[in-house]
Amino acid sequence: PGGSNDIAARIIAPYMSELLGTTVVVENKTGAAGMISGAYVVKAAPDGHTLLLSSLSPIVVSPQTKIKPPFHTPTDLIAVNMVGLSPQAIAINNSLPNVKTLADLFALSKTRQITLSSSGTGSLSHLTIEMLTTASNGKLVHVPYKGGGPAVTDTIAGHVDGVVMDLSPILPMSQDGRLNVLAVTTEDRIDFLPNTPTAKEVLPNFTAVNWVGVFAPARTPANVINKINDAIVKVVARPDVQDKLKKAAIVPQTME
Repeated sequence: PGGSNDIAARIIAPYMSELLGTTVVVENKTGAAGMISGAYVVKAAPDGHTLLLSSLSPIVVSPQTKIKPPFHTPTDLIAVNMVGLSPQAIAINNSLPNVKTLADLFALSKTRQITLSSSGTGSLSHLTIEMLTTASNGKLVHVPYKGGGPAVTDTIAGHVDGVVMDLSPILPMSQDGRLNVLAVTTEDRIDFLPNTPTAKEVLPNFTAVNWVGVFAPARTPANVINKINDAIVKVVARPDVQDKLKKAAIVPQTME
């Protein structure tokens, strides 16, 4: 709860219910950087009633970190469509008052250990932290959590120094001053955070952008996939839904 997947799901669910003529319930199954939820959906009946709204972590990244992943994306899941793109952000809590920029954080990491939370081992945020560690040559330590919400909560509480994650669960905390976003990992600065630099401005060519998409179990009939896909495209195209997604730091995007 509170992560970008949860936020995106709760935004589109009521509108999906209207178009599909059935109640769409959002159920969080956390852990293993999304692999638990993926494994659950893979085993579900392929009738369109159990879907996976996921980031790229359990679909693309996490399987590369497992000797025996619980599912094989190309054969066990059908990609229905995207909902949007979700920028990654690097943020710190208020216990580091002298750290104002990403360069400041890297300088501090040369003198002491910096702990950075993520949404779980094998997630894109974990991979981003490892990339930052390599690029900065600093003492950055990854601290995995069972989802974005708990990671952000513990960062605010000061149990860890910072967090690297999708911007969605971080943005409200930065707006009220509980977290300081040092950088985003997009190609260019974000419209709604124009004063926040990109990581590229300190680390050339450094980018890491997540996406949110919907998947169905393999063997789900094509006509069912098409019906769900049509609903997603129509919902994400709605101006009010786009506005809600953007306010949640998710860039609306589907594939025709």
